Amino acid sequence: MYPLLITPAQLQTLQQQGLPWTLVDCSFDLMKPELADSLFEAEHIAGALQAHLGRDLSTHGDDAVNGGRHPLPPRERVAAWLGGMGIGNQTQVVVYDRNAGNYCGRLWWMLKWLGHDAVAMLDGGLQGWKAAGGAVATGPVAGPAPSAVSFEVRPALRELVFTDKVLADLGRPSQTVVDARAAPRYRGEVEPLDPIAGHIPGALNRPFTDNFTTEGFFKRPEVLRAEWEQILSGRSASNVVHHCGSGVSAVPNLIAMELAGFGPTALYAGSWSEWSRTVGLPCAKG
Repeated sequence: MYPLLITPAQLQTLQQQGLPWTLVDCSFDLMKPELADSLFEAEHIAGALQAHLGRDLSTHGDDAVNGGRHPLPPRERVAAWLGGMGIGNQTQVVVYDRNAGNYCGRLWWMLKWLGHDAVAMLDGGLQGWKAAGGAVATGPVAGPAPSAVSFEVRPALRELVFTDKVLADLGRPSQTVVDARAAPRYRGEVEPLDPIAGHIPGALNRPFTDNFTTEGFFKRPEVLRAEWEQILSGRSASNVVHHCGSGVSAVPNLIAMELAGFGPTALYAGSWSEWSRTVGLPCAKG
């Protein structure tokens, strides 16, 4: 089982083993969501299915689990969608994108949230796969639709926290908030998407892109360990709550901490887009 990362070479081996596995392309463009389908059709790993951040991995219905720009659907609805994709509780899932892990981490985390441990992010994404000589395809999803299976929701393997908890623990040693957005957005110098610029008071800043090499692979565990220890500066890793703009790009920080040996940490999925829209909550700049 691959529960965290999988290399292009390991994925090539997995494809030859005859075990139940599914590959899902989560490529997206946050500023131009309508391009997601065309990105997939232009090029994807041969045999991959597609997951659309807005259409499949988020909801804006009355039953949304949280607020923000990309609210989570109820776990039961996610389970039904997974089953319709042919993904069952015994399936090894591999997720990837062409965006340095920015979007595929969402599906990785959602599967953990549903109690499914056998899900791994493809290290290096589409670019790493191509560099390793992996096969690619064009056009929409090819072949017959996968046969629907049952996907059972199980106890969550990762913690989801909400605005009320983040607010209640704000400034206490029992919580360390880490913001995964780029530094100018964190400092409040720019804000292209949300109504207020700035950050949650007391939050530390670790842009999710800092976890990767220039080639788009996660840095070595010992490098990540040293960098995260410097960021935390003696704070307990077990108290970390990750967030970003809408709960999507924070996940690479969560994965990086696990690669560094810190263990699972929590996600505030509403993130800055929910916090900044909630009347009366404090906001900081600088």
